[in-house]
Amino acid sequence: MKKAVVLVNPYLTEESEFYQPRRIAEELRLLGVSARILPNVWTAHTERESIAEDLSREYAFAVYLDKDKYLPRMLEARGMRLFNRAEAVEICDDKMLTHIALSGKVPMPSTFPAPLCYKSGALAVEAEKVAERLGFPVVVKECFGSFGKQVYLARDAAELRALSEKLKSLPHLYQEFIAESAGRDVRAVCVGGEVVACMERRSENDFRSNLALGAVAAAYPPTEEIRALCSAVCETLRLDYCGIDFLFSEEGLLVCEVNSNAFFGGIEGALNVNVARAYARYIVKHME
Repeated sequence: MKKAVVLVNPYLTEESEFYQPRRIAEELRLLGVSARILPNVWTAHTERESIAEDLSREYAFAVYLDKDKYLPRMLEARGMRLFNRAEAVEICDDKMLTHIALSGKVPMPSTFPAPLCYKSGALAVEAEKVAERLGFPVVVKECFGSFGKQVYLARDAAELRALSEKLKSLPHLYQEFIAESAGRDVRAVCVGGEVVACMERRSENDFRSNLALGAVAAAYPPTEEIRALCSAVCETLRLDYCGIDFLFSEEGLLVCEVNSNAFFGGIEGALNVNVARAYARYIVKHME
């Protein structure tokens, strides 16, 4: 019997955060794989190299649900197969790296990186130059963040200056605001480049449409356009599993973000679809 480890962030506290690893482990067990959930944790008395050696020796593969960049690299160096691969997780975790990797491959909102600057006021000048090209309002995003909590909207120059000052020492970016998609987007969950679930998310009181911020979801039949874009994203980033967010524009759909560890609890509940089973079957097939 193959043995697998599902690696999760060691600081999970919410019950909803444990749903995903538990469901994946359950479905793997139903397919004859011995799956164990473990926190990606170490102490000052335990070297990461030692942990990587032990894990790679005991388990055939890992379902990697954390965002730590270092342990997965060590596991892959020892020949262990990760779902998703280390590089794919790294690229998706950094919104600017995602944009760079997909540039020219799929349509996206115009996006510019903010230079890191530690002097008060200096970054605001660069931000205003970007705003001249994008127009107001401008979407400002921290490059690392989840659930829409690190996404802001600058409606004028004063708000943009304030955000630039707030974020000056953090990697962040400026992005075109797509008015047609304010409070509305499409989330497609993909396994092996194929769409397994798709929903439209709407918010009545926020330009962001994250379920964690109060948006509501409904089934959205994936169009050929969505399927083609999802296939291109997954192929480019070499993703086994992901959630892709699309914005509506006058020219068609735009790829907004890609989440390599997208939570599927909400979409499983809303659409009555078994994402975990599809992912487990894909993993087992690729480990045969």
